[in-house]
Amino acid sequence: MNIHEYQAKILLEKFGAPVPRGAAARSAAEFDAALALLPEGPTMVKSQIHAGGRGKGTFTDGYKGGVKFCRTKAEAREAAGRMLGNTLVTVQTGPAGRKVQTVYFTVASGIKHEYYLAVLLDRASSRPVIIASTEGGVEIEKVAHDTPDRILRVVIDPAYGLADYQVRELTARLGLTGAEAKNGARFIRALYALYWETDAAMVEINPLITTPEGEVLALDAKLSFDDNALFRHPEIVALRDLNEEDPKEIEASKAGLSYIALDGNIACLVNGAGLAMSTMDIIKHFGGSPANFLDVGGGASKDQVVAAFKIILGDPHVRGIMVNIFGGIMDCNVIALGIVEAVREVGLKLPLVVRLEGNNVAAGKKTLADSGLPIISGGTMADAAQKIVQLVA
Repeated sequence: MNIHEYQAKILLEKFGAPVPRGAAARSAAEFDAALALLPEGPTMVKSQIHAGGRGKGTFTDGYKGGVKFCRTKAEAREAAGRMLGNTLVTVQTGPAGRKVQTVYFTVASGIKHEYYLAVLLDRASSRPVIIASTEGGVEIEKVAHDTPDRILRVVIDPAYGLADYQVRELTARLGLTGAEAKNGARFIRALYALYWETDAAMVEINPLITTPEGEVLALDAKLSFDDNALFRHPEIVALRDLNEEDPKEIEASKAGLSYIALDGNIACLVNGAGLAMSTMDIIKHFGGSPANFLDVGGGASKDQVVAAFKIILGDPHVRGIMVNIFGGIMDCNVIALGIVEAVREVGLKLPLVVRLEGNNVAAGKKTLADSGLPIISGGTMADAAQKIVQLVA
């Protein structure tokens, strides 16, 4: 789960990581109250969407930049009025863009130097890792590709936690001295505490800045959380902005399904993440394009299968459906009953190919055959994939 920058900064402050003073507004009527919380002087106005590249983005009405430097509060109020309710298109949103429903006013900070700092999971070592660089404010992927020597990596033992010598190593290699080193060390410890205690998947600060006065501040912040741990953090779940998520993915989460929308036209309904990946691969192999990743899990009910079909049909790009079920724990006949009920309930007119194998498969195939519905059987995964690709083509 992702949250907005202004929400991330509230969490940073809670854990003792300093940020520039700021205030969010969700309507034009809130602009004055938000700006009144800031001192007079230069102000930043920042569109709040779950996507990067905001500063270089363009609104659909031609207004340039989702992050603006304003010399006065009057300028900031005007810029916010151009952003709020407008659709911002960035390199990460795609051409459809994202509607800005919150703007964030912050004090414009004096910048001595910009850094990059993040904490995330290193899957190779199964340990948290701190990534840092003296090249902040730019795309870290480009820095890693062009100048990998400027990327610092510190792997942390989760049983011990962040060690003092590791903090000293980071501040020294970033070139921080004096007050900057002291404040930088405090910031690094706070950032790791936030990552660990909130079950975050990633905490990214880009840029982290030093000011002429020796302060160390998070100028921007991006936080994402492990969905599997959210049950432990209702206060973080409360920060979820459903306006930033695909409606189909929201419905899937309510039904206990794992769903990710893709840009193809062949919908997949599969049990098990590995089998779902293989199904998408084999559709591509035969020249098709998957419209989604949809894992109904190892013990899906009939109702979940019906819900899955409704979610799939909510995608206007879908031109065919492939169901690929291997029944281990799952009963193939339960899936078959769900398919039949779903097809009847939604009045399905798209091609549907079903491949069943495993637990109670004979009963499942009989249920499909006896339904009288135009459901095409796939003998193997490859056979099913070939059939749906041909039908859609």
